[in-house]
Amino acid sequence: MINVLRAIYTIWLRELLRWWRDHSRIIGAFGFPIIFLFIFGSGLSPAMGGLTAGLGMGGNKIDFVKFIFPGVIGMNVLMASIMSGVSIVWDREFGVLKEMLVAPVSRPSVAIGKTLGGATVATLQGLLILVFAPLINVHLSFIEVIQLIPLMFLGALSLTAMGVAIAARMHSMEGFQMIMQFVTFPMIFMSGALFPLRNLPGWMNFLVKINPVTYAIDPLRQVIMKGEGVPAFLMAKLAELGLTVEVLGHPMTIWNDVLVVSVFGLVMVVLSVSMFNIRD
Repeated sequence: MINVLRAIYTIWLRELLRWWRDHSRIIGAFGFPIIFLFIFGSGLSPAMGGLTAGLGMGGNKIDFVKFIFPGVIGMNVLMASIMSGVSIVWDREFGVLKEMLVAPVSRPSVAIGKTLGGATVATLQGLLILVFAPLINVHLSFIEVIQLIPLMFLGALSLTAMGVAIAARMHSMEGFQMIMQFVTFPMIFMSGALFPLRNLPGWMNFLVKINPVTYAIDPLRQVIMKGEGVPAFLMAKLAELGLTVEVLGHPMTIWNDVLVVSVFGLVMVVLSVSMFNIRD
């Protein structure tokens, strides 16, 4: 058991150090958020108007930039999570993964270490986006930041496990990147990250509701909405307006979202471990 934990810790630390030493990767994490918050968000904000009109908040409205802010955090976490699988394909091409697999450690410990390492990196990249909060007039207290961290990590863990499961059977960087682009962008755009979930065609509404990223971003948005002064009793109204998620007429609470993401994450972790147990 001690050897398994040591192997998991070593692989987790390796992933973290690789990210920390790659300064271009850290700087690049700010690229998409800047584009979406200050160009895309600011450009569409006048067209979208105040998104909380009719809530009886005394005239206070949440503008479009504030609405997409949690979506941008989730998008950064998603891309970092799934793309963490690149390191597995990279290690396979250069023989590092083979050395790990023939070492006296279990294959599941390699999968779990990779998943935890990627999830930690993705969470850190999500936290980096919080530096933009004051610039767009989003108010986050220390307590709300603390609430966001486990929510980000849970989403990152689930999505990293998915990326690891896919990468475990891939043998080329080009093939993995093509599949990831095919998976990542639909998951982002059909999650409510960038647009309210209202007036959608039936088929798109169905895809949004079965998309796990939807339930990873929704709790982030609920925490940030509360920080903007939206009281808890108005969360159901937000769901009616498509600003938070509603399933079969039931407004999803943070705990509902956590349950959905946890189940998805458990399935993905089991799948990633299973993929590593299949010998080449």
